[in-house]
Amino acid sequence: MIDLYTAATPNGWKVSILLEELELPYEVKPLRLDQLEQKQEWFLRINPNGRIPAIVDRAADDFPVFESGAILLYLAEKTGRFLPQDPKGRSVVVQWLMFQMGGVGPMQGQANVFTRYTPEKIEYAIQRYQNETKRLYGVLDRRLSESEYLGGDYSIADMATWPWVSIHGWAGVAIDDLPHLRRWLDAVGERPAVQRGRSVPQPVDMQARGQDVVKAASKILV
Repeated sequence: MIDLYTAATPNGWKVSILLEELELPYEVKPLRLDQLEQKQEWFLRINPNGRIPAIVDRAADDFPVFESGAILLYLAEKTGRFLPQDPKGRSVVVQWLMFQMGGVGPMQGQANVFTRYTPEKIEYAIQRYQNETKRLYGVLDRRLSESEYLGGDYSIADMATWPWVSIHGWAGVAIDDLPHLRRWLDAVGERPAVQRGRSVPQPVDMQARGQDVVKAASKILV
């Protein structure tokens, strides 16, 4: 059994999507980020960085794993799925996973902050991070013009990247001119496990609940 400490964010969805794809038994432990539960001492013993997601693998002597990319690698290696065994194939998947971790996530995250959450709209920052996110999307689009999925076959690289691209509109970034990225976004989004994982710990409509998301994020960013 896996304990999943999470919230309704793209980084949280990565892990719930993989757990659904793997059909592993897991128990959701939702954290109320706006109440800073992720900063409480008991959780810092699981994730010293005080962020979600994190897991505790009960079957491995309550082994904790934090950082979303590290969790994906741990679960893929534990089960032997969604990560190639051969060195070159594995490297390709890990390269695209790191591209998401070091590029798409941080840059789009900043686009979200300056577009949606800051009380003062700083046009330079908005344009800076929206443009960089769009540039990274262009890298994805080029890759997906030559490969059905980021790592060749469907893998943890897709599961890491899809949650962020799926909310591109929240960051104010359009993808109408990126046909291969749009094709991939639709294809991954049609997978039942992705749909289930995207609803953990609860379904989120970014448009309908827009102001709720903004208020919660503003509390965390203070």
